[in-house]
Amino acid sequence: MKQKLYITTILVIAILLVINLLSNEFHLRFDLTDEKQYTLSQATRDILNDLEEPVTIKAYFSEDLPPNVIKARQDFQEMLVEYASLADGLLLYEFINPNENEANEQDAMSHGIQPVLINVREKDQVKQQKAFLGATVALDDRSDVIPLIQPGTAMEYALSTAIKKISVKDKPTIGFLQGHGEPPLSELMQLQNQLTVLYTVREVNLNTQEVGDDISSLVIIRPTDSISHQELNRIDNFLARGGNVAIAMNRVVGDLQNASGTSLNTGLESWLQQKGIVVENNFVVDATCGAVTVQQQQGFFTMQTNVSFPFLPRISNFADHAITKGLENVLLEFASSIRYSGDSTKQFTPIVLTSEKSNSLGAPQFFNIQKQWTDADFPLRNLIVGAAIEGKLAGEAQSKMVVISDGDFIITGSPQRPRQLQPDNVSLMANSIDWLSDDTGLIALRTKGVTSRPIDELEDSTKTILKYSNFLAPLLLVIGYGLVRMQRNRMKRLKRMSENYEEV
Repeated sequence: MKQKLYITTILVIAILLVINLLSNEFHLRFDLTDEKQYTLSQATRDILNDLEEPVTIKAYFSEDLPPNVIKARQDFQEMLVEYASLADGLLLYEFINPNENEANEQDAMSHGIQPVLINVREKDQVKQQKAFLGATVALDDRSDVIPLIQPGTAMEYALSTAIKKISVKDKPTIGFLQGHGEPPLSELMQLQNQLTVLYTVREVNLNTQEVGDDISSLVIIRPTDSISHQELNRIDNFLARGGNVAIAMNRVVGDLQNASGTSLNTGLESWLQQKGIVVENNFVVDATCGAVTVQQQQGFFTMQTNVSFPFLPRISNFADHAITKGLENVLLEFASSIRYSGDSTKQFTPIVLTSEKSNSLGAPQFFNIQKQWTDADFPLRNLIVGAAIEGKLAGEAQSKMVVISDGDFIITGSPQRPRQLQPDNVSLMANSIDWLSDDTGLIALRTKGVTSRPIDELEDSTKTILKYSNFLAPLLLVIGYGLVRMQRNRMKRLKRMSENYEEV
């Protein structure tokens, strides 16, 4: 009996050692997350396979951190192990503790990694601790920085794009149309910061020249003045060469100061209609919406109150498309509905839609901020406010276009008066340009990671299932284990009571 026990123990230890050696060699992990957050994408694999020179990564992480912050370090370290394995010796990394000495701290800060304050509980007290959670990526004399790494963020996108940014030699050029009241690049800083990782970005004026041959995609954002027929023809010529176009336009304009909304005609709507893309002359309203701040009199006091405003639809209804993969919440301003009137030679795909409770109101429109909206005001559902179109849009060449019926959702504002956009607003526009211009597959990584999953937005049935699953599952496991133990003990008693049983 003892010999069998020794053999079994040795076999178990040997199996564990073999599994450990294999896992270190092949880096096998079972990824059961909804978005496959721990499975490296094909885009990352391609970037690492294309490396011609060694990349060095220095991860600056403090030690003795809370468990939720330690998880970020562990996840990043496991990711670096996989990257190094796929890079075939062309990726080196090391971890440095900046809190260990002054030289390490100065080194981290000189590379653009600033400390953050985190709350640490010690002996029933909460104190703030200075911590570093960043990394640098270097290749020859080129380098990039990831200033903050934390759980739940798109780590793979940050790391892969940093490697791509310093290793790519020829970046595609994205042109932003100017000359018709469009915002300059200085008012699109959040979008520009996203795009400059993979592209060269510059402004384009079509008054006197065609779209340049170096332009991969043309972006048209919120024109307010008329676009001439000559310029529209030049955009057609660009499409005829296989170029791609992204459009975020206003068909209607809302003025909260005067509580009114009117139509806007720039010629772009007529040009799109010729291609079968109709941006309607209306205002989309949605029961799921943003809010505006209004002043209300309470006795002798004037109070500022946030009031839901259905003319600011909050979109969480997205198609299963590369552009919208991973998006959860986009806030639009005075959007219009879109429909397709073309033929089957083009592929029209709705990608951004309103909720189950929405409506469209014709322009002009008066805004009653104090209106008490009811379900009867939202008889429509799933109105299209963003779409992707593929096919022969001009001439015989295949080209692509993205149309979003709100031109303001991506504008950051002037450097003097900037505004912070919803993260998914930036991702929607950046993903659109990636889909038009980039073939690396990094588009799918930008939103890889949970950003917002409020339980209040779940269906009641789903909430009930989660509630009782969390409550009953541990009890059922304990009861099941108890029943198994009871049955085993019962069988042992019956065996001992049998006439042929002999004590070993």
